Amino acid sequence: MARSNDEVAALLQEYADLISITGGDAFRARVYEKAARAVGGHHADVATLDLKGLQQIPNVGKSIAQKVREYLDHGSVTAVEELRAKIPAGVRRLTAIPTLGPKKAMAVYEELGISSVDELADAIHRERLRDLKGFGPKTEENILHGIELLRSAGGRVRLDVATGLADDIVAALSAVDGCLRCAYAGSLRRCRETIGDIDVLAAALRPLPVMRAFTALPYVTEVIGTGEKKTSVRTAKGLDVDLRVVPPDSWGAALQYFTGSKAHNIRTRERAVHQGLKLSEYGLFDAETGERIVSETEDAVYARLGLPWIPPTLREDRGEIEAGLRDELPDLVTEADLRGDLHSHTDLTDGLAPLEEMAEAAAARGYAYYAITDHGPDMAMQRMTDERMLAQRARVRALDRAHGGMRLLHGAELNIGPAGEVDWPADFLAGFDLCVASVHSHFNQDPDALTRRLVRACENPYVDIIGHPTTRLIGRRPGIDADLDAVFAACARTGTALEINAHPDRLDLRDEDILRARRYGVKFAVNSDAHAVPHLANMRYGIGTAQRGWLTADDVINTWPERRLRGFLRGGRR
Repeated sequence: MARSNDEVAALLQEYADLISITGGDAFRARVYEKAARAVGGHHADVATLDLKGLQQIPNVGKSIAQKVREYLDHGSVTAVEELRAKIPAGVRRLTAIPTLGPKKAMAVYEELGISSVDELADAIHRERLRDLKGFGPKTEENILHGIELLRSAGGRVRLDVATGLADDIVAALSAVDGCLRCAYAGSLRRCRETIGDIDVLAAALRPLPVMRAFTALPYVTEVIGTGEKKTSVRTAKGLDVDLRVVPPDSWGAALQYFTGSKAHNIRTRERAVHQGLKLSEYGLFDAETGERIVSETEDAVYARLGLPWIPPTLREDRGEIEAGLRDELPDLVTEADLRGDLHSHTDLTDGLAPLEEMAEAAAARGYAYYAITDHGPDMAMQRMTDERMLAQRARVRALDRAHGGMRLLHGAELNIGPAGEVDWPADFLAGFDLCVASVHSHFNQDPDALTRRLVRACENPYVDIIGHPTTRLIGRRPGIDADLDAVFAACARTGTALEINAHPDRLDLRDEDILRARRYGVKFAVNSDAHAVPHLANMRYGIGTAQRGWLTADDVINTWPERRLRGFLRGGRR
């Protein structure tokens, strides 16, 4: 079942925002922000904890623990409701814009009476905001970017949110007597980065018991429509879910049809027509006689069309049909191929768990190696010093092989500065096993400057991996406007890997970028960028994105044996 942590973390973050909007104490708002992060990254489900257990979570004191328990026990928190009541609904609508802070949202409401996203966009185009203190052309540009991000999201949710809900639904329906098979399909099965709604497919001889169990699930808030073959509901997560129940002998055809994509299905139906066949969710039929030829498995459907089984993550009509006909589909990388994780954080900087806990959790995942890469000193808020980093290195060396023989690597996440410089001089960098380098600020430089900045980082002999290369945050911040092809070429030339950051907020590089970078001969690292033990499990989303980019295990350096990996990290560049 999905944990309550994310739900509680969102509530605490909202409370922090409400404090800021109402002019409350800034320190108090930051306390709740820190608590939200800590709860979201805590290893245990907070719903299982009492007050004492909640107070064991870092940054969660007695008052916050009481609010968490109040929410878990009653579904609401009095203090939050009281603050909500003080803030006009229009202001709360405006705070959904990623680039508009709570104070600016209150300002445009109070000064101009703006209470909707459309009104705000219109006011910017009419230049009405420029008379307000703290607003100017650059602010307007940033807000318009935020509005574009909000609109492009279109009610879609992150991949992990949809996956958690879908996993729960599939598990619950699979336990229903008479349900022979159950799986999710659609864009979720194809691992799209955001999901609009969830398609669930079940096979049963008697659909009614499965439909009844579906509508009775605790997170269903509304039944939109129900019938013999399909039922649609709305859930507490804000997602609509469609359940289709099909006869067991139609399972393969239905799974292929409802997985999509639309463009892929058009191509498969075209192949069927050219062969005198008709393909639908019920099976592959002879077009003249109506006789059903195959339908029970996806493999059989594709085989009758003259194709190998095509992995769902490739079904976007991006050349997979042609590759299948040539017998050139890639042997896609899987989560089981991963031998380690090369980007993670501890409580030495902005992580939530100590080194020992992160290492133990990594070992429990069966990794052969695992890298600790806390932030360098250029990010001043992390309070890093040479002495602290060297002390951590000594602890890493002492723990090496302590967890089932797992090799523990000591690295750093370096900050790529405005001119492409990184933390620490060469002599200090030489002591690390690996270095990830990432852009964390100055996102609005002109494209040439951003490109030079990333290329210079690639050319640094101590930079092994470019972390979250475009810096995007899905639905909140667009990727930087750099010439990515020049960056890909630099990575290929210098032997620098590109990260596929598996955090569902990022999934950076995007699948489209991976496809382009792969043509340059670039190697990749699928990393969790974990800041807490639960984040290590985000690798499944990074692997899904890597598959959408057509990557094999050979393309991903952290699937390699340690000896080969270390050879790549040295690479003759140092």
